[in-house]
Amino acid sequence: MNSEKELPNRVDQEPEPASPCFLQKFKLYETRSNFYMIGRDKSRTLWKVLKIDRLDPSELNILEDSATYTDIECYDLLKRIHEGNKSMGGLKFITICYGIIGFVKFLGPYYMLIITKRRKIGAICGHTIYGISKSEMIPVPNSSVRSKLAYSRNENRYKKLLCTVDLTRDFFFSYSYNIMCSLQKNLCDSKTGPFLYETMFVWNEYLTRGIRNCLKNTHWTVALVYGFFKQVNLSVSGRDFKLTVIARRSRHFAGTRYLKRGINEKGSVANDVETEQVVIEDAPEGCPVQISSVVQNRGSIPLFWSQETSRINIKPDIILSRKDKNYEATRLHFENLVKRYGNPIIILNLIKTCEKKPRETILRAEFANAIRSINRSLSKESRLRFLHWDLHKHARSKTTNVLAHLGKVATYALSLTGIFYCRVTSNLTPEGSYHGSWFEKSDDGGDGFSHCSSKDEDLDSVETEISNASGGDDMNKNHNVKPPMFQKGVLRTNCIDCLDRTNVAQYAYGLVALGQQMYALGFIESSDIDLDNPLAEDLMRIYEAMGDTLALQYGGSAAHNKIFSEKRGQWKAATQSQELLRTLQRYFSNAYVDAEKQDAINVFLGHFQPLQGKPALWELDSYQHYHVGRRNPNFSDDNGSSFMKRSLSDGNIICESEPPICESELPMENMDVGHNQPLSDISQGSSKGISESAPAISTCESAISYHRITPPMPSKQLFDGMQDQCLNSDHIYYDEHDDDCNFSNFLDADWLSSSGNSCEEEMSARSIASLSSENLVNAPKFETSTSASESGSTKKGRGQSESDLACDNMPPEYSNSFMNWVAHGELLFL
Repeated sequence: MNSEKELPNRVDQEPEPASPCFLQKFKLYETRSNFYMIGRDKSRTLWKVLKIDRLDPSELNILEDSATYTDIECYDLLKRIHEGNKSMGGLKFITICYGIIGFVKFLGPYYMLIITKRRKIGAICGHTIYGISKSEMIPVPNSSVRSKLAYSRNENRYKKLLCTVDLTRDFFFSYSYNIMCSLQKNLCDSKTGPFLYETMFVWNEYLTRGIRNCLKNTHWTVALVYGFFKQVNLSVSGRDFKLTVIARRSRHFAGTRYLKRGINEKGSVANDVETEQVVIEDAPEGCPVQISSVVQNRGSIPLFWSQETSRINIKPDIILSRKDKNYEATRLHFENLVKRYGNPIIILNLIKTCEKKPRETILRAEFANAIRSINRSLSKESRLRFLHWDLHKHARSKTTNVLAHLGKVATYALSLTGIFYCRVTSNLTPEGSYHGSWFEKSDDGGDGFSHCSSKDEDLDSVETEISNASGGDDMNKNHNVKPPMFQKGVLRTNCIDCLDRTNVAQYAYGLVALGQQMYALGFIESSDIDLDNPLAEDLMRIYEAMGDTLALQYGGSAAHNKIFSEKRGQWKAATQSQELLRTLQRYFSNAYVDAEKQDAINVFLGHFQPLQGKPALWELDSYQHYHVGRRNPNFSDDNGSSFMKRSLSDGNIICESEPPICESELPMENMDVGHNQPLSDISQGSSKGISESAPAISTCESAISYHRITPPMPSKQLFDGMQDQCLNSDHIYYDEHDDDCNFSNFLDADWLSSSGNSCEEEMSARSIASLSSENLVNAPKFETSTSASESGSTKKGRGQSESDLACDNMPPEYSNSFMNWVAHGELLFL
């Protein structure tokens, strides 16, 4: 009989404050029948109690006391619990901890994952960011009620497998700052609560689902983001600032290099990473602070393609595993990008243009086809802007300055998207609630940013209101105070792995962005930062560290940093040796380590959930394991929604009585800031979304087929009417019957016409020659003009005049074709 005292009902307890509750330190106690977790906030003014039942061998039962306590009251409560359980050993202290990572069940009991040591890795506007130094997995039921399955061989193997996910590396969290969202979103959206865990960057969403569903809050859990976080203190002209680079890896379609490639049916891509660069000036306490951020994106080529892991071939063949006729999955992916960031979406594709054996060129052709097909249904303003630049080829040329060229692309991308800049007021309090406190409330009592979430809202009016909320009258008097700026749109960069070449391009973009951020903060007089500037070297070290981290996570070795090494003037032989070693490390990891790593990720994310009587994870072949199919009941989709049903009580990780939650079914008020209409709808009106971390595109299970791999098709079938030699050319060829190309011209690499680059000039000349009529056998027919009623002018083909191609604010050193791409969103091949 359980003689344990129940938690007292505090009739005199005052209502819980409306402000968010940030419990940061916890003490875990146990009796024979319950765990008791006591949590407090940083200021030691608020204490709460959580009780976890230990008598049920297979279900999870959690109860939170609605009362808040003082430290003395908590001591008295624990003393009474101890007195009531003396006959069974009393109350025992287990450990100090810093948050619950989640609960997981394999074949036997539930286990509780907790953080037992943490470390500070940075701070954003007074909100501390932590990494995990140590974690523990504790069985929930006491030893006397655990079933034999708790000690089975398979149970221990699952436990060992989950423990291979090293939470002490590259996971980070914050109690009071939504680190899973960009700075712009956090300032423009005051929403909090459990739904934030459902965003694409919270890796323990599945593990915390049970306790969140039960308690309807996130007081006891921490939201873990996986990727990269680095913060450094820098100084320019005697003015100090913090530079922070954050990379958030998506949990959707997550995995290792050869086991997760391309896209899935929901539009989620492999190796999807959001990179945010934040600059915050150091200011005396109580004074207004200037802040700025820029977001960019990397992700696998959004097509159905794969590479089979091989212990023989170090470079396996690339297979287009499915022909998606209407590119529906690709369209879903870009719809999601528009919802998260707004328009324009700028695509920088860095894969090869010429190969002896077609590999990357196959994807290059199909990717361009997909963009062209999608753009056909979009308005001029909403078209995807596609730029192809063969970084590998240009990096091998002694006459090409790769970083300078990429910097010019970055300059134009930033001119289209802008950056986020704001000045927060002095009522910001460290470690306090930042939602709605950085800006004054509007007259209606709501947040000055609250209507940013309206999908049709014009951000110009938002900027005006923020200016007013930040002291608009004073701003008119003081011309030194700049109005806020917002990022609208994003640059999406990819190569094949989205690791090495992509990281170089992201650094080039980050350097140009840093110049604009420093200029906006008033730290420098010009937005240009030279590649030899000490700031450029500081930033390069950060991006090199980020590249190594992301490459280790996805590819199994540090990144290939040849371009960075050459920029620093490192010894060529040493650089070559390092590159060879990393190639071998990556090969070994992909061939021998990645399978188990993928197993661990699938268990951690809930993509595979063990069930007694069904095949174990390691008994499944590669098709069943890595390419989830509806016919296999042991799997869940990439959002963690289970296909199997387990008889569990309410509040458990999976509730049999409730269907899995589809993010698309969440109420609109719970959706992240952005535009929620599809690309075809967005193209009809203004799209001024805000850079943010929105939930990934999701579709309910009933409407989805999960078969990703189909038998590979030969290149002739994939590219109808294409001659074999076309794969080795610098151009993409389409079906000769499709001449509706008035928005998708294929332009050449003459955009740096004034650079004097002989390699570029040679390539441009070769490209023009290859487009002559005698060289285009079975090639598509392109119209060379468009009626004035359709486009307002005859801006088409190579017959355009320079006046037609001229764009506002375009420096003369750029070619007409590149300026036309910037202005009109056409496809550009360099």
